[in-house]
Amino acid sequence: MRARDAFEVTVRRASRAPAVLADLDRVDQVEVVDLLDGEVLLFWDCTPQEASRLGRALRVDLGALDAEEFRDRWSTVQDPGDLPT
Repeated sequence: MRARDAFEVTVRRASRAPAVLADLDRVDQVEVVDLLDGEVLLFWDCTPQEASRLGRALRVDLGALDAEEFRDRWSTVQDPGDLPT
């Protein structure tokens, strides 16, 4: 099964301001939800810039990987600033 059919990426911004104009103390959230059961599979608290970069990288991999590869690749990421290569 393709990852895009199994998971959904949600980026929640703490305010309406874009990442480049965001307050330095703002904390955004990025989560990956399993569509089969609605449970949150992965979750990160990030700076606005990290959240933007992480969300883009997750969406690219959703389209490129199957569900198991996606889960294996992203489950090891602890720090949203250190994306897998």
